[in-house]
Amino acid sequence: MKANEILNKIKNIVGVELSETKTELAEIVLENGTVLVAESFEAGKAIFIKTEEEEIALPVGEYEYEGKVLVVKEEGLIDSIKEAEAEAEAEEEAETEEVEAKEEVQFVSVEQFNSTIEELKALITELKSETELSEETKEETEEEVVTELSSVKDELVEPIKHNPEEDSKNVLFTIASNRTETTKDRVYNKIFNN
Repeated sequence: MKANEILNKIKNIVGVELSETKTELAEIVLENGTVLVAESFEAGKAIFIKTEEEEIALPVGEYEYEGKVLVVKEEGLIDSIKEAEAEAEAEEEAETEEVEAKEEVQFVSVEQFNSTIEELKALITELKSETELSEETKEETEEEVVTELSSVKDELVEPIKHNPEEDSKNVLFTIASNRTETTKDRVYNKIFNN
């Protein structure tokens, strides 16, 4: 038996009629000839490219049709539908702003350029002289600090004296005192205790 025959027998036994529901999909044709299908062309609805074999989710991008622009930000979902003229006007405004910004560029005369260069040179020499003065004062202050520290050092530091008697305290270690003493132990005792 085929699957359809089995399904029909089960329907008869149970007494349930299954109705096949077909959804009517709206179609539009883009300017390049691609056919798009959707339940309805509204924001948030699923949209697909119609092909002979199957329907493919519409990739992210903007698509023009019948004077409108279909915007897809997530694959297979309509984000918004705009009027194509409004978008073209926005692009024209952006282009005019760029042209105006380019027109605002001013040219500098040779005299203005040379005077600015002279001002910069004067500033550079002034900064160099200031850094040289600060280096000289830094060297002077370092010398003063060294002389102050050396005089203080002589007053505060006491010489360290070594006392060898403190180190020579006899410290005897007895490890394993209950074991019998070997010849080696006796030799080491003679050597280290003298």
